[in-house]
Amino acid sequence: MKKISIVIPAHNEENNVALIHQRIKDVFSKLENYRFEIIFVNDGSRDQTQKKLEDLSNHFEEVKFIEFSRNFGHQPAVKAGMDYANGNAVISMDADLQHPPELIPELIEKWEEGFDIVYTIRTYPKQISAFKRKTSTVFYHLLSSISDVNLVKGGGSDFRLMDASVVDVVREMNEADIFLRGLSTWVGFRQAGVPYVAAERASGESSYHLSKMIRFAFTGITAFSVKPLYIAAYLGFIFSVLSVFGYLIYIIHSFMTKTEISGWASLIMTVVFFGGLQLIIMGIIGIYLGKIFKQVKERPNYIIRSKNF
Repeated sequence: MKKISIVIPAHNEENNVALIHQRIKDVFSKLENYRFEIIFVNDGSRDQTQKKLEDLSNHFEEVKFIEFSRNFGHQPAVKAGMDYANGNAVISMDADLQHPPELIPELIEKWEEGFDIVYTIRTYPKQISAFKRKTSTVFYHLLSSISDVNLVKGGGSDFRLMDASVVDVVREMNEADIFLRGLSTWVGFRQAGVPYVAAERASGESSYHLSKMIRFAFTGITAFSVKPLYIAAYLGFIFSVLSVFGYLIYIIHSFMTKTEISGWASLIMTVVFFGGLQLIIMGIIGIYLGKIFKQVKERPNYIIRSKNF
């Protein structure tokens, strides 16, 4: 029997872990020739998530858990589950049930057809706010255009299946700011997409607020491209040329009219504009330097406090 490992990061999901376990168990009860394990990764939860996981693991042998020493983030949690998974294929999904477990048979079917990576293509139901749908679309469009990976629209979620051979490749990567959504595209292999409609959270609130989404976007862009550095260089060159032409126009106008152009306000606005532009460029460079700083220290992506296997 082939074994499927299911990796589920959990951060303050005390009301959801038992629900998703039951739904996954119901799915596999209808699948012949497959056995499964669920690896929950407790990413520094502050509620009773760890206690619920321990109770589940005591009653069901297929339930495994990894407890982090603190909150390390969603992507390191998925990576930790992959590091400890030993199935013929690994499926990563969220604990909030927005990723429907009932889609698992379709992912496995595509995998059996010979695809090494089966990603999901998400669409939002009507009750999801237009702001959420629009920002998600803009994010993946921006990431695809400004980086070296081409994410399919709606195909950037962490709900995917990876063959064990692909997981072995991912395990060897020790990036400080790991971005698995981009890595799954970058590694290549044979890939196929499966569409689905995202469900609402079963309970609790999402920890992905706007500020975290923006930080996540910067991580994804800078993890796979140096194009922002080129954009900064191009901006510097373009505005330098414009300033030269502007100064020439000023000189010609002064000679022709024999007057000087006055304007304290316009001068201050120009200084402020170019000062802000320089800070943006320095910020872009600083982000890359910060990534290098974190990478050369070679600290682990996560620290495990406890596990039951």
